[in-house]
Amino acid sequence: MNNLKTNYLGLQLSSPIIVSSNGLSNSIEKIKQMEKFGAGAIILKSLFEEQILHETSELLKTSPAYSEAGDYISNYTKSHNLEKYFEHIKLAKQSVKTPIIASINCVSAADWTNFANQIKDAGADALELNIHLIPISANIPSAKLEQIYFDIVKSVKEKVNIPVAVKISNQFTNLAYMAEQLKAHGADALVLFNRFYEPDIDTENMEMSNAAVFSHNTDYHKVLRWVGLLDGRTAMKEISATTGVHDPVAAIKLILAGASTVQLASVLYQEGIEQINVFNEAISQWMKKMNFESVQAFKGKMSYKNLKNPAIYERAQFMKYFSSLE
Repeated sequence: MNNLKTNYLGLQLSSPIIVSSNGLSNSIEKIKQMEKFGAGAIILKSLFEEQILHETSELLKTSPAYSEAGDYISNYTKSHNLEKYFEHIKLAKQSVKTPIIASINCVSAADWTNFANQIKDAGADALELNIHLIPISANIPSAKLEQIYFDIVKSVKEKVNIPVAVKISNQFTNLAYMAEQLKAHGADALVLFNRFYEPDIDTENMEMSNAAVFSHNTDYHKVLRWVGLLDGRTAMKEISATTGVHDPVAAIKLILAGASTVQLASVLYQEGIEQINVFNEAISQWMKKMNFESVQAFKGKMSYKNLKNPAIYERAQFMKYFSSLE
């Protein structure tokens, strides 16, 4: 399926269908399966800054005698987690030819991002920064929170010379501004959107719980809107679409809207890693039917900038639509 070749983050991919950061990539055997079934790239499970901080905190709680050695314990915990991650990157690179993209989940631009250059030394072809800050303080203005995103990207880009993608949520006042500024601070691509664990309430036991872990097959519509709106309208030239992609038709729609790549996760858990091949085959057959010889030939063909009447991308209120009906 040579017609599926595409480029993302300066890498030549065999397919625009790539594996999103998730726990399946913790297994080298599963990574080999991902390559076997035609993944264009594989994004490793994120290394979580919050997890490292939590482990450090718990260790200090259980070892009060060592409270004065907080810096040592913090550095040890950090180093231990990082070394395991670097080793996993090396093993993955030794096991497959498919591009391997490392992933970091960031909540700050702290000094720990200094290790980012070691990700390149471990062999990663690119890096995805997964950033999301929950704005729970009424005293912090939006601009200050946005600046943290820019600081993280700038800090990491100063330390690595491999491409960096930034994965964000849709919870911004002006996503176009964010895309423009992230690019200005060094981001090479934008990933839309983060999927989070959402809270729920168990009314029988009066306890907090989690909502559904996996995405739903309609979740991609929100991604579709913003991929279509941003494609070609900011300095950010590459967008990777993720969340809610459960069938090849959704993937085709996202590429038509302007996505350079489409990431899969939930569908691989629910239906198996072989779904990568199902997607590739279906996209290839659709391209033949529509006489598209390459992915680039239809990428962005239905984005905001390429439509004669792009108003549907802007329509936000149901009444705007229903008011025209009798």
